[in-house]
Amino acid sequence: MMLAYAPISALWGALAVTKGFTPFEALSMSAIIYSGTAQFVLLDLNATSMPIFMMVLTVAVLGLRHVLMSASVSRHIKGFSKFKASGLLFWLTDEAWAIVEARAQKNAITPAYFFGAAMPIWPTWFSFSFIGALGGSFMGDGKLIGLDFAFAAMFIAVVAGFWKGPRTGIVLVASVAASLAAKLVLPGAWYILAGGIAGMAIAAATWREEA
Repeated sequence: MMLAYAPISALWGALAVTKGFTPFEALSMSAIIYSGTAQFVLLDLNATSMPIFMMVLTVAVLGLRHVLMSASVSRHIKGFSKFKASGLLFWLTDEAWAIVEARAQKNAITPAYFFGAAMPIWPTWFSFSFIGALGGSFMGDGKLIGLDFAFAAMFIAVVAGFWKGPRTGIVLVASVAASLAAKLVLPGAWYILAGGIAGMAIAAATWREEA
């Protein structure tokens, strides 16, 4: 996972400096926000001069999956104190969640295991963001070499990996349709919120417990 995170975070750092951020600002955002999805979206939102509160709301919507992942993991860490659990969950990413959930099927989750599975990815993320930002200042416009599409391409692959049949297709179609409609009639980046809300609404409406 650390090897996979390194090039993506470096890419984000390189794009950040082309959008007007300093290397230190890129480092700080990666260390504090620690969300690749949110950080790439924020680069575009910042360019639209969207109000700060709307940026925060957008990031919150994008991060709703972490509420579900935290609730899922909390079943396996009942022996943790609330203070310890709250601190450790800062490092819970999609990939770390998958590792912890797989471990919980066979063994108890200890604070040491959770820390070892989740925390090491964090310094990889922010340090390579800084490295990418330093290099990006010499690279110029990342669009010239296709950097602006690299993250989108990765997410296309991720979405394909989550395919579960027709219900997945319905959610994707609803999200895309809502995003396109909002893009056509609303200014700024409201289409991001529209797509996210539509996708979650359809997912909730079509959900059923597996047999």
